[in-house]
This record gives sequence, C-alpha cells and structure tokens, in this order.
Amino acid sequence: MSTHRTLSAALVPALLALTVPATTVPASAAPAQGTGTAWEIVEGLTTEIGPRPAGSEAEDRARDWGAAKLEALGFRNVRVEEFKTLAWTRGPESASLTAPYAQPLAITALGYSVPTPRGGLKAPLVYFPTLAALEAAPAGSLAGKVAFIDHAMRAAQDGSGYGPYGDVRRKGPSVAARKGAAAVVIRSAGTDGHRNPHTGVTMFADDVKPIPAGAVSNPDADLIARTAARGKPMAIDLTLLGKPNPGATSGNVVAEMPGRDPSLPIVVLACHLDSWDLGTGAVDDASGCAIITAAALAAQQGGQPLRTIRVLWSGNEEMGVRGGGGEHYARLHGQEPHAVAMESDFGADKVWQVKFSTAAADKPLVDKVKAALWPMGIVPHDGAAEGGADIEAIIKAQSLAVIDLGQDGTHYFDLHHTPDDTLDKVDPAALQQNVDAWAAVLKVIANEPGPIGKFTAAAE
Repeated sequence: MSTHRTLSAALVPALLALTVPATTVPASAAPAQGTGTAWEIVEGLTTEIGPRPAGSEAEDRARDWGAAKLEALGFRNVRVEEFKTLAWTRGPESASLTAPYAQPLAITALGYSVPTPRGGLKAPLVYFPTLAALEAAPAGSLAGKVAFIDHAMRAAQDGSGYGPYGDVRRKGPSVAARKGAAAVVIRSAGTDGHRNPHTGVTMFADDVKPIPAGAVSNPDADLIARTAARGKPMAIDLTLLGKPNPGATSGNVVAEMPGRDPSLPIVVLACHLDSWDLGTGAVDDASGCAIITAAALAAQQGGQPLRTIRVLWSGNEEMGVRGGGGEHYARLHGQEPHAVAMESDFGADKVWQVKFSTAAADKPLVDKVKAALWPMGIVPHDGAAEGGADIEAIIKAQSLAVIDLGQDGTHYFDLHHTPDDTLDKVDPAALQQNVDAWAAVLKVIANEPGPIGKFTAAAE
C-alpha cells in the first residue's frame, strides 16, 4: 500500500506534464521568424521605423535607413532623390450613429479628406447601396447631409476586385461633393470581417470642393445597411480632422548592382517605401522592397550579370500617382536606357502566375522566363503585364517591356491599409518563394545579350 502511494506521488509531475497546458506560448501561435536578406529588411524596416506616411518625418528616416541598408548589402551608386509633393496628415477621428439608434462606428479618414468642424459634423445620413445609386441622385439633393456609399468587395486570387470596388473610395467622394453632400462615408475597400476600417487615398476631381471623407469597417457598414433597411431616418456625428499637407518632402532611394556591360539598357525593379499610418507597412510595401532587393542580390550568384539591375524604393506612392516617386524617377532618369521594368507591391504571399508585355520579337526571351518559372509551379496567364504605380511613368516614357509576377491576393485585402498590416502577417517561407521567383527571372533577363524590344503586344 505504501509502495503504491510512493510510486503514484513520483508519477504526478510526469502526468501533469502530459495533461496540463504549458504556460509558454505554443510555437504555432508565436509569430514566425525568418532569415535571409528579405526577412532582415521587412523586420528591420517595420521595427526600427514603423509606419511611414508620405511626407512625414518617419518617411524621411526610412529613406536614410534604406540607403544605409542598400550600401551595407553591397549596392553601388546609392542615392536619395528628394522631391516636394502634396501629402496628407491624419488628425483625431471618430463617428457614431445618433439616429435612429445610438451606435459607435469604427472609422478612419481617407487621404486628402478635408477636416470637419472641430466639434464634429452632426447631420442626416443618407444610404446609397452602390456608387451608381449615388450618381443617380438629383443634383443638390444631399445639401447639409452625409452620404454613405455601400458596396461589398469579394476576395479574388488576382486581386481584380480592387478596381471596381476601389472606385467607391477613389471616385465616390467627388460624386458626393457634386451632389452637395457635407461629407461622405464609405464601406471600407476590404475583404475582412474585422472591425478595422481601411484607409486609402481619394482624389477629388478638379471641379469639386473637397469634403470630409471616411471609411467604416465592414461590420459597421453592415450595421448601417441593416439600419437603413428599417426605413427610419438616420443621423451621424462625424469628426475627421486630417488635412492636406502641401509642399511636403518625399523622396526615392535608388541603388544598383552594376552589370558587366554598362552599354546595355538596364533592368529596373520597384517597390514603394512609404506606407499608411494605421499599421507598420509590413505587407504594403516593406515586403516588396525586401523581395526586389534580395532578388537583385541573388541574381549575382553564379557571376555578375550582363545588365545593370537597379532598385527603386519609391516615395509617396500611397497618396496617389500624381506627384509621387514614380513620376519623379521618370523625370530624373527618363533619358537613361531601360530594357525591362518590374514591380512588387501586392504583399508577401506566394507567386503563382506570370504575365508579360513585350515585343513580339522577344518571344524566345519570354519562353526562357517561363521555363525558369515552371519548376516553381508559376504559370503564365493571359492579359498584359501592367507593372505598377512606381514604374508606370517610366514604362510610358520608354514603352518598356514589363513582367508581372502575380502573388496570391486572396487575403491581401484583409490587411490592406489597416492596423493589421504588421510583421506577424508575413510568412517567411512565402517571402522567400517570392525572392526565388524574382531571382529566377532576373537571371534570365539580366543576362540577355541581345536587344529587348519595346512593348508592342503581349507575347504569346
């Protein structure tokens, strides 16, 4: 009997170890930690700088950080190219339904919103199920009122929904202003169900007077829609004190890996360094800068490529293409010969497709790129490659060939422009897969000895 009791007592700690949960955080719940150049850039930029709004002191520090990082990695001709731009500064913001039911709303201002009165704007709220419904409203019918524009963005692997759904944010405030609205609120352009509103820029048309503009989270948009369906008059108390910041300083960070033949037109790889202020800009777009930089380094493995590879960490992309880093780059470098432009600005999920905009004569080169990507499960898709905002101006200036490596965007718009855009959302394995895919492409195009033609039509 006593022996039995002694053995049982001795087994208690072992049994507890099997049955009682550990007090430490399980490995599966802890944020993933990566290694390598790409992870080092994302981790460093989000930890040491954090959010980097265009025209802010933080964006300025990020340029210095980026230039130092690129020099430390062995890039040549590293320089910061500053420019003046129209930026925007966030202020205090809040909103609540006041009728027919009192409800707080999770809201964020849209870039280039003008401020409400400091004490808030108290006004009737008019529900529009679509942008088209707002466009059909009679002129002047929203005088003294706040328009609410609904929509329902759906997830898509290629992110194609951002075009039509994003138009509510991009165009809706101008339409509301033309109808006489005192302010406008939209459903966030996002696919998540979190109570996180998505910010983003709205570009007011030249013929309208800007008005306060904000976005509520998807759950709050659902609440407004349900309330509107009850048929009772709605009212809102809205405070958005952000305001435009003209004459702000932004800038690009440019660096190169020189090629063996400096007479050949270069390959330019772009990302954007600035971010929105709600998160830390890990997915949008520190990951893009990490991917292109690590890929440019990886392309040196096996020998110096023929062509110079230039990286462009662009400033002020988030506040719109006009007056941004892409335009500034084209102004400064538009006379330098470029061959191919590529951009990474769609997060850090795995690359799954490739698209081309090339000259017909470049079909052999395109076939070599396809062959390099096939073993990685990356397949060609129809449609022309478009590049992105940071290379749009140089593509147009020189009719450049463009290659798009399309990432899986199924969950990108869950995070886009929200407080959830943080380092823990970046999967180190997926980030490295991007680097490997970009490096595979670069090893082909940067070692192409012959001419790479100007774009005429997408190669088959």
